[in-house]
Amino acid sequence: MKRIAYLLILVFGLGLSSQLWAQDNLTPERKQAIDSLALEKVKDLSKYISIIGDKETPWSEANRVIDRAEELFMQGSEMGVSSLVKPEIKYYPVRKYFERLMRLNYNKVEIEWYDIEYVSDLQRQPDGTYVGVITVFQKFKGYDKEGRLIYQDTTKKDITVYVKRKETQIGGRLIGFWDVLLGDIRVKETTL
Repeated sequence: MKRIAYLLILVFGLGLSSQLWAQDNLTPERKQAIDSLALEKVKDLSKYISIIGDKETPWSEANRVIDRAEELFMQGSEMGVSSLVKPEIKYYPVRKYFERLMRLNYNKVEIEWYDIEYVSDLQRQPDGTYVGVITVFQKFKGYDKEGRLIYQDTTKKDITVYVKRKETQIGGRLIGFWDVLLGDIRVKETTL
């Protein structure tokens, strides 16, 4: 349902004719709509991570949310994991990251993303794809059975964003649109 909403936002919300869609360049209006969609997808990912990491989320619901979250990403994307306890940063395929998040050894987990913003403007690549970076800060807290906070950190992460031209058929007509997918999520810094 959300994919249809995203498509409608891009196709109808911009009020552009099919001739404009045939162009490969981003007009300021189109870029603004794409930026909004990219930020919305990052916010959706933030919600999904909170649901998956919540120990009160039923297993079947967490798996359904993992499937939805995976749809936000380019195939082959990885997510970084860091800790104040270990100096190395590990990268996992998106699905494996979510499955690990679901199994964290805490009685309760709180994950909050904030200060979500573009740090690099969309840059056109030779294949016509646009690539940009969104930075987020993640506050992680893990609690034991007694409700005591036993671990917390704040991590700055860079999310690669890909904007690609795609086509779909609506009412027998071929409609071109720009789709936004998330790529690798790189850990930049982990602090207390």
